[in-house]
Amino acid sequence: MENTTAPRELHGIKLFGYSIGFFGVMLSNMLGGVFVLQFYAYTINLNSFWVSIAQFIQLFISAFASIIFGVIIDNKRPIKIGKRRPFLLYGLPIWIISCILIWYPPFFIGQTDKSNEFLLILYLTTFLVLKAVSGTSMLVAHASMFPEQTQTLKNRSKVATINSILIIVASIVGLLMPLIVQSMVDNPLEVAWWQPSSAPILTFIPLIGIAFAIAGAITVLITFFAIDESFHSDSRNKEFVKKSIKETFSHMQDPIKDKKYRKFMFTGFFNQFSGKIIGIAVFPFITYVLLFTDAQFFIYIIISITCKFGWFAVWKLIGSKFHNYVRIYSWTLIIAIIASFLELLFLFQIPNFSVKVALFAVSYGTILGSMYVFNLFGPPISAALVDEAANNRGNPDRLQVLAEISGSYSGALSFTTTIGAAFASIFVGVFLFGNNKTNPTILTICFATTGIFYLLALLSMRRIKLIKQE
Repeated sequence: MENTTAPRELHGIKLFGYSIGFFGVMLSNMLGGVFVLQFYAYTINLNSFWVSIAQFIQLFISAFASIIFGVIIDNKRPIKIGKRRPFLLYGLPIWIISCILIWYPPFFIGQTDKSNEFLLILYLTTFLVLKAVSGTSMLVAHASMFPEQTQTLKNRSKVATINSILIIVASIVGLLMPLIVQSMVDNPLEVAWWQPSSAPILTFIPLIGIAFAIAGAITVLITFFAIDESFHSDSRNKEFVKKSIKETFSHMQDPIKDKKYRKFMFTGFFNQFSGKIIGIAVFPFITYVLLFTDAQFFIYIIISITCKFGWFAVWKLIGSKFHNYVRIYSWTLIIAIIASFLELLFLFQIPNFSVKVALFAVSYGTILGSMYVFNLFGPPISAALVDEAANNRGNPDRLQVLAEISGSYSGALSFTTTIGAAFASIFVGVFLFGNNKTNPTILTICFATTGIFYLLALLSMRRIKLIKQE
């Protein structure tokens, strides 16, 4: 008999609780994403190439962990507290410890003495990997809840809107704190650990890391207690068929074989590739290309806040008028492509500081606006594709099928986006190898390459056709 249960939706405390879950984790991820290179390469004096290798290993392992956790969660028998909720807690202690210890390296690299370099690389890589794997277990569980917890297009759009706003706020706060520290530095061009200007960085960045780790733990716990998975109680009463390891991991292939979802995964890969380039290179860019000093670093925050929320309002309005999210997503990519190539104008000498800031606001600000709007339309598109996959199984109990495949699809998407970020880390590491990390021309070209990858994302997105959602 076909399941006629009314579609589930998130409202009130459940809506807030689900949406806040990623907020605190995003704070720590944002700090690590934009400042690990700055901290280890420019202050601790580790070669930027080795930092990028450590980040690549982190993201590469995290990518495979995404798929593995997705399949494991799907095939986990529901217990009293739920099916996916427990995975919000399993990795939390390791995640907290890793988020803190990353910012307390036991060794510094001297101007000429490189004897501790290998040990420092090993230390950084270890805690980046631990943070990634433990964090992935929580984030895949959180993402795979989405198609089950909210099952109407209107409610999914509402949840995605709140998630997008919180992610924007997290990105602003996550960047604001290190920028405040950067503004306290006497000479931003001389921040190696043996130079006096590095004192604020060595003192306050680790404290910010602790604060963000605590915030992440609190928001994950809020999600755990707010989310209701009692609808899995029927599954607990059914006979549970234990699957072999081969049968369990064969589900990893399902999203890859799904042509539509595979295209969406390619879009995510190239989007994340571009986003990671921007995240890693932004601090060197504003330091060595725009030559920001002291309070001028707050110009970036003004641009960030204005453009993120400004473009969010514009795209939200467009989304309320046109419900073809695939088409709107494509429009945001076109805007990002144009803005990315505008960065090439920084290759020319622009003596007027105000003109440089204005160009940065138009180009980079527009890219930021597009990046954070992807979260507005991406989750509803992904959930709709998972719904289509469940419907195509031919099983009349669509909700049961959804429970069986949601994690593998979320894990596969997380895999491709994380792999995109991993290869972007290597890409930036090669670009900024040696003295290139302070070369304005190299930094500008590196920034502008995002247009190429946004173009590839656009080509993939435009090939997706959704079945009309009610």
